[in-house]
Amino acid sequence: MAAHGTRFGVNGVNIGLFCSTPMVALSRNIPRKQAFEMLTTGEFIEAERAATLGLINRAVAPEDLESETNALADQLAGKLGSAVRVGKEAFYAQIQMSVADAYTYTGQVMVDNMIHPDTKEGIDAFINKRPPEWSQ
Repeated sequence: MAAHGTRFGVNGVNIGLFCSTPMVALSRNIPRKQAFEMLTTGEFIEAERAATLGLINRAVAPEDLESETNALADQLAGKLGSAVRVGKEAFYAQIQMSVADAYTYTGQVMVDNMIHPDTKEGIDAFINKRPPEWSQ
């Protein structure tokens, strides 16, 4: 998340230094052609364009940045921490795998997650239309 007016760029090329290490993250987060254009032109993009490309989740008014960031943090904090932790680890692991290997891996991750006592509580709460009472 970023405020409107925020600019993003990899402009080392403007001083004769190609941004090779920033290129690794950039090329894995936005479409290849747009990443290459940013890297070779050294031009900055605005927050709205960064959101459109997927570099950031969203662009918000500067005066709303703190409240929007806190709201997102509160939303995530309300989730079962162990599930988010497992999910984050699995997300980054599977993204490096072939599709077949990723399905095999994440299938096992899901099974392991299902046997967690707090996950059972979350499912029971959903079925009974009530908020979960996790032990975390």
